[in-house]
Amino acid sequence: MSGYEGKSFEHNIPTKEDKPDQHEHSRRPDLSTFFSTLELVDTSNPNDHRNANAQPQPENTAAAFRLLANAFEMMRGPEERDNNTGGGEDLLGNMIEYLRQNADDPPSELKGVPDSFLDELERVPNKSLKPSDTCPICVNPFLEDQYPLVVQLPCHKDHYFDLDCIRPWLKLNSTCPLDRKELLKPKQPPPPPDDDEEDYDDMYA
Repeated sequence: MSGYEGKSFEHNIPTKEDKPDQHEHSRRPDLSTFFSTLELVDTSNPNDHRNANAQPQPENTAAAFRLLANAFEMMRGPEERDNNTGGGEDLLGNMIEYLRQNADDPPSELKGVPDSFLDELERVPNKSLKPSDTCPICVNPFLEDQYPLVVQLPCHKDHYFDLDCIRPWLKLNSTCPLDRKELLKPKQPPPPPDDDEEDYDDMYA
């Protein structure tokens, strides 16, 4: 039997010859528990929140940060933890540290983006991607995914991310992981009332 035939392609079981370490970090962890916890504390979508006037419980907020930190740690893999050589691993390590700090001292309110912001992020067409382009978070080549969903953050034309990777981060924190720029525009204060209109209304009251 040749080495080619012995790779168990029928059952998609990689052998050592397939160098599974290269794809070890490609398996994104299940974030269903994270998003379930997020529903309890996310006030960025008032219509979806169970009680718009309720303050998030600190233990739930801490749990959301801790769950995402643990998920990113799984994506990082033991080899990146042991051999921190810079680049994407440093970025992920910094993100994990930020999340753990917030888990230890949870904010009273999340500073994440609403779903409408995520929906409006510019999608990057596959034809614009090179085989060497990777997600800064999972360090996976975008085009390795059969159906890549890549988004560009508004802070920089080259800040591309897998939506599955950047979405949970942005739900907890509204800054770009690469340059830490704030992505949400500050809310404009409401215009002051027009005194002339009030006088006009009073005349016809």
